[in-house]
Amino acid sequence: MIKKLSTLPFKSTKEQEAQLQAVIDGHKHDKSLVMAVMQKAQAIYGYLPIEVQNAIAEGMNVPLEKVYGIATFYAQFSLTPQGDHHISVCLGTACYVRGSGDIYNKLQEVLGIGGDECTADRKFSLTACRCIGACGLAPVLTVNEEVYGRLTVDDVPGIVAKYS
Repeated sequence: MIKKLSTLPFKSTKEQEAQLQAVIDGHKHDKSLVMAVMQKAQAIYGYLPIEVQNAIAEGMNVPLEKVYGIATFYAQFSLTPQGDHHISVCLGTACYVRGSGDIYNKLQEVLGIGGDECTADRKFSLTACRCIGACGLAPVLTVNEEVYGRLTVDDVPGIVAKYS
């Protein structure tokens, strides 16, 4: 059984549902296009909640396990909503030994969410990554692709405030 990963309620508009159905209808003749449908569905919704995965599985006539397997294997897919400002903290070796774990914990405290979660207002989401290739600036985090380096725990509230 696949559990719902997000504590936020799934919301879908009629326009999103129509877009998803059009994508499925345009690809349902070829089961090898499941991943392409999933990519387009994520572009429509911003993530792939279980309800969307079910719609894809049913519409493409493939097992839900196949859709879920693809969604959990490839890093490009998210099963949880993403905030307007996505924060990713590097927990790779160089960053971790310089305190990124403490920075990650402080972000969870300041935002009031856990890792791989999104704030209720969908303003912020938080994830950890293994390396962003900026080891010389360790510890680092990104906010919407903007890199912040040589951080301390004391820097966290100011970074969050900048996007509030």
